[in-house]
Amino acid sequence: MRAKRTFGVVSLAVAALLAACGDGSSDAEGASAPAEEADAPERIVSVSPSLTETLYAVGAGDQVVAVDEYSTWPEDAPVTDLSGYEPNVEAIASYDPDLVVASDLPPEVVDGLEALDIEVYQGPAAATLEEVFAQIEEVGEVTGHAEEAADLVDEMRAEIDEILQEVPEREVRPTYYHELDDTLYTVTSQTFIGELYALAGLENVADAADPNGEFGGYPQLSREFLLEADPDFIFLADAQCCGQDAETLAARPGFADLAAVREGRVVELDEDVASRWGPRVVDLLRTIVDATASYAP
Repeated sequence: MRAKRTFGVVSLAVAALLAACGDGSSDAEGASAPAEEADAPERIVSVSPSLTETLYAVGAGDQVVAVDEYSTWPEDAPVTDLSGYEPNVEAIASYDPDLVVASDLPPEVVDGLEALDIEVYQGPAAATLEEVFAQIEEVGEVTGHAEEAADLVDEMRAEIDEILQEVPEREVRPTYYHELDDTLYTVTSQTFIGELYALAGLENVADAADPNGEFGGYPQLSREFLLEADPDFIFLADAQCCGQDAETLAARPGFADLAAVREGRVVELDEDVASRWGPRVVDLLRTIVDATASYAP
């Protein structure tokens, strides 16, 4: 019998980030490191879009037999109707996996999978880049690709360092607002998304809305708060899902007067890249730096 192991303890998902990325996420400190590297699994099921991307990036794609409905990248991932929101033990087990990777499975689902002698790895939403790197390395270890994962992390660190060479030195940091959806849910600097903006030399207007972390780094702003903050840049992670752009922003009461709208500094993001912690955080950082590097407050 294969030994049963569960990695990681996760908390409840943040609703705003779920809407943006189709991923169960949490504000936990990170998944527990696996005790040791076991034999590589031959059949992996992923019910986390972020972890699906990581599996392929570390070289475990050939071992993946099924992924959830929102795991749309890479394009050749075997997408099924499995749900990460309402995971079902029988549905997952029907693919005969020896490893299931997920972000936030309910305890009863974990228990059900373990009862079937199926290993479970849980990797919660990363709050920092270091947690992103650590999770990539953990995925490499539990899939038999530890060396490839370590190489990937080294490459990501080097690319991030290269991108940051393009960030200008400024006396005043430009401000920004990152929109998760059109009800004004956003992120603070206490998230991996916010950390990327900070690396790019920007200041988050939303930090004042969650100073003590009461909302886990994902507060909902009021219209009045945002109008008063008047950010220099607005980044839209809801352009695809919710049809938001500079024109729809301008149509909101008072938003046409925002500097970012008035002066053409509204940036539409790929909502998947902008929401998933994993190897494509480098792409998000590149987009942020490219959009802001030439701006002088």
